[in-house]
Amino acid sequence: MKILKDFDVKNKRVLVRCDFNVPLDDKGNILDDFRIKETIPTIEYLVRQGAKIILMSHLGRPKGRIVEELRLTSVQDKLREHLNLSVAKAQDCVGKEIEEWTHRMREEEVLLLENLRFHEEEERNEENFAQALSKLGDFYINDAFGVSHRSHASIVGVPKFLPSAAGFLLEREVKTLSNLMENPGKPLVAIIGGAKAEKKTSLINSISKVADFVLIGGLIQKEARDKNIQFEQPGKIIEPVDNIEEKDIGPETMKIFKEKIFQAKTVFWNGPVGHIEEREFTKGSETLARTIVESGAFSVAGGGETVEFINQLGLGDKFGHLSTGGGAMLEFLSGNVLPGLQALE
Repeated sequence: MKILKDFDVKNKRVLVRCDFNVPLDDKGNILDDFRIKETIPTIEYLVRQGAKIILMSHLGRPKGRIVEELRLTSVQDKLREHLNLSVAKAQDCVGKEIEEWTHRMREEEVLLLENLRFHEEEERNEENFAQALSKLGDFYINDAFGVSHRSHASIVGVPKFLPSAAGFLLEREVKTLSNLMENPGKPLVAIIGGAKAEKKTSLINSISKVADFVLIGGLIQKEARDKNIQFEQPGKIIEPVDNIEEKDIGPETMKIFKEKIFQAKTVFWNGPVGHIEEREFTKGSETLARTIVESGAFSVAGGGETVEFINQLGLGDKFGHLSTGGGAMLEFLSGNVLPGLQALE
């Protein structure tokens, strides 16, 4: 897989697939710009190298139609703020007019395309749509780890037509998560919370092969029992011994989990261990977050809810790596091939 620094991008049009799929409030304001900030180093590097930068992303689920609240105007504003540069925005993401615009661009200029998912061809991975996107660049850079498990036109279609490479964010994600599975500092403690035990079974089984302990939340525990899900390494699974209204881990469980975390040299965390959307059930997850930081272990956390919660606590910069991927991270750590990575090979 080539990386961004393998290309000489001076005076070249560089088409960058970003993941600006950020959470919004009911007025369209961005609630957490973590994913935008994580792509800034790639964009700044391209600016310094004298490239012409064309950014593309999706936002929400417009299902192939124009939804005004899902235009990327709020993303444009955040990019201007973080880059301290002028960022233009197109009214669409394909078309002759936009193609001509990219040819008129000067070095160091930044153009943001409109929401890719306003076109149903994006999610259907239609080749004509991928080819239309490819006409906007001389090089293609994937910096969208969070959607690299999707076989969409902007992820797997465009690399068929352009020299392609991984951006800094994608490169870092792959290196960090590969190292977690192949060469972690031991003991490795994994914490798997949230719900959807069936969906997370392959992750639990995969990480159990390298982890010393896997701490699971109450919802995973309950679902596994109700659906008779058997884990491959039951001896490594540490289940809650008490729960608060089945919505948070109890004090005895917190004590056991903290003890395991303080033994660790590496901690991986995916999924809160309580109903964090209800304030009275955030204690377990907050205790875990603070314990991970206090432990001094190298820490990796991922999943939208988990990362958002960590950032709300103001602990984001205390973690070794916060992954921008939810589903993509689960797929990668479960040992599955991500189409977006395969397309770059």
